[in-house]
Amino acid sequence: MSAAERPLGVLIVDDEPLARARLARQLQSIDGCQLLGEAADGESALQQLDSLDPDLLLLDIEMPGENGLQLATQITNRPNPPAIIFCTAHDEFALPAFAVAPSGYLLKPVNVEQLAQAIAQARRLSKPQLLQTESNSPTASSGRRQIKAVSRRGVQLIDVDDIRCFIAEDKYVIAHHSGGETVLDESLKELEAEFGERFVRVHRSAIVAREYITALVRNGSGRHYIHLRGVTAAPEVSRRLLSRVKSLLQQVETV
Repeated sequence: MSAAERPLGVLIVDDEPLARARLARQLQSIDGCQLLGEAADGESALQQLDSLDPDLLLLDIEMPGENGLQLATQITNRPNPPAIIFCTAHDEFALPAFAVAPSGYLLKPVNVEQLAQAIAQARRLSKPQLLQTESNSPTASSGRRQIKAVSRRGVQLIDVDDIRCFIAEDKYVIAHHSGGETVLDESLKELEAEFGERFVRVHRSAIVAREYITALVRNGSGRHYIHLRGVTAAPEVSRRLLSRVKSLLQQVETV
């Protein structure tokens, strides 16, 4: 069975029996998921993590003893950790949860549509998928495959390969992709350092994906702008970087 066909093994971790039972019932209606077990606290969760080797944890945050954030920190520091979707009754934990790098953040009472959507996102980062990607891709280690953003709607995962450009605006950086625009809590400098092989600096406030560049256009006032396939955003090219961008376009045209 391929990684795409393999059921996603799920472990539910919550100190409330009714909450565990609700999630277990909802999982039954979501294709491609297999409930491996349940745990009521962090200690039991770690034991079952070793014995069951789940691909995904549905994890509560406020529990007796070690809370979900502390448990998630331990788990993500392990080799080949499972994906984590936090299921909590409190929205104030979103940013701390994001720091632990969850695959999703759902508020109780969780409905089955929200859970299915979060699992579909988490499936992209599950162990079977990561193992398949790593074995098939010689560049799998060069930066993240997805970027996570936290908003009032929860955690959003954006494929780096789908991002056309990053543009800095005020205190934030906006990623422009086929699904629209997403505000990131990361600096342009950090993104350029990580994804410098895929993106090129065209302005002090913009880096663009090389593969999506379609044209360099000059307007009536003499300013130059980059056109990108699939988005309306057209970052301006600074005079200092104009020659570099022109050289890049010539290289693309000769390939």
